[in-house]
Amino acid sequence: MNRRTPILTALVALLLLLTACSAGDPDSAPEPSPSASVSSAPPAPAAPKVGNCHRLSFDQATDPVDSGEPVPCRQPHTAETTRVGTLSQLADGHLLAVDSRTVQERIAKACPSSLAPYVGGDLTTQRLSRLEIVWFSPTVEEADAGADWFRCDVVGLRSEGRLLALPARMKGALDQPGALDTLGTCGTASPSARDFQRVACSVPHSWRAVDVVALPRSTRYLAAPATTAADAACQDVASARADGALSYTWAFEWPARAQFAAGQRYGYCWVPES
Repeated sequence: MNRRTPILTALVALLLLLTACSAGDPDSAPEPSPSASVSSAPPAPAAPKVGNCHRLSFDQATDPVDSGEPVPCRQPHTAETTRVGTLSQLADGHLLAVDSRTVQERIAKACPSSLAPYVGGDLTTQRLSRLEIVWFSPTVEEADAGADWFRCDVVGLRSEGRLLALPARMKGALDQPGALDTLGTCGTASPSARDFQRVACSVPHSWRAVDVVALPRSTRYLAAPATTAADAACQDVASARADGALSYTWAFEWPARAQFAAGQRYGYCWVPES
């Protein structure tokens, strides 16, 4: 009889026992695979609409984005959308970020031209008004989600650092009789006075800008010949408004240096408010 047979039989039985124990050990069971989760980005916000009204502060109007909701135009508001355009984000075959300098400069170039056809009035009336265009783009996150618009709004400057409450509708506002009595440019004193502040004509004031005088494109800033010619033009304007009076007052005001550097080539004729 082979003596190794009982030993081998015992070893086989032991291995079978260990295997059975291992198979039944809950700690050795394979861990369940985690269930797959699907994340989806939020949808892009809807594009603004021309004619929407917004209640913005001065600081909000100078921000590149506006996440606020429109308000009914019959309620107090300070901005109205004049144009909604499509972003141009390609340059040399590359997609630029919405907050890149190139994209923002394109918006800044596109929006100002929306003022005249929206608010109406002739060129002089538009220049005498306190109306300006501001613009907004989507946030980077909104652009990544597919928002591809930019928004142009008209605002009115009530005084330094403050916006003017706008009429219920700004479409054709400068075509209305007496529009500049509310939206025009006035002053708290003569423009040559140290305490002069430029305000909308709906604000208490004592002087009013009544006309504009074109300056030669090639003139130097504050050049004496251009000043003399413009002052004479303003004297004629004041004389015509004096209704035959022998004594009347006027003032010509050059654009601010920064405005002149940006290309503004007209100044204002001012007269005391009667």
